[in-house]
Amino acid sequence: MESTEIQETGWRGSPEIWLNAACQALTEGGIDQVRILPLATRLGLARTSFYWHFKDRQSLLDALADRWESRTTQPLVSACAAYAASEAEAHLNVISVFLDGQVFDDAMEFAVRGWALQDAGITARIHQADRLRLAALSEMLIRWGHAPGEADVRARAIYLTQIGYISMQVRETLDERMRRVPDYVAIFSGAGRPGPDELARFHARHGYLPG
Repeated sequence: MESTEIQETGWRGSPEIWLNAACQALTEGGIDQVRILPLATRLGLARTSFYWHFKDRQSLLDALADRWESRTTQPLVSACAAYAASEAEAHLNVISVFLDGQVFDDAMEFAVRGWALQDAGITARIHQADRLRLAALSEMLIRWGHAPGEADVRARAIYLTQIGYISMQVRETLDERMRRVPDYVAIFSGAGRPGPDELARFHARHGYLPG
């Protein structure tokens, strides 16, 4: 019977290559697809090459969870702390994170939340990430004068809306999303819609030309 093992070629790839393949497998088919032999086949490498870079599958899964945090939690926390000349602009900074898949990896966010259904350790990491993200949003709102209790509720409205977009796999055109942004800002902040200059800068950030 023909073996599925690929012959050793001398090239073993790199940790990043294995991790990229694992990330792709996770987002395409879920955590059960993140296994050493299928990844080796995908990469055209011998399975033994994996062990030059990772101790075992669990070490790869740990690295995958770390990548998720670096591509989701860290960008959102940074956006909450970013400079803004007004509260509206602060909210636009946050919305920008979710509009740009190169900044916040929504495909990975969706896949990791699915992974958590099978792994209590990942569930715990998600809960910790949720707490960090909500805390960052609350702190941003408090800096703009909201009382702590109100800031907590507004932070939840912002966060649960954005995670809802991801969890429900909502698909909007850029035009549709941009039309809604000013009202989202008004609702989330309670401070009114962004001004024309603020919206112009926001649109330029995303390469958007209003019709």
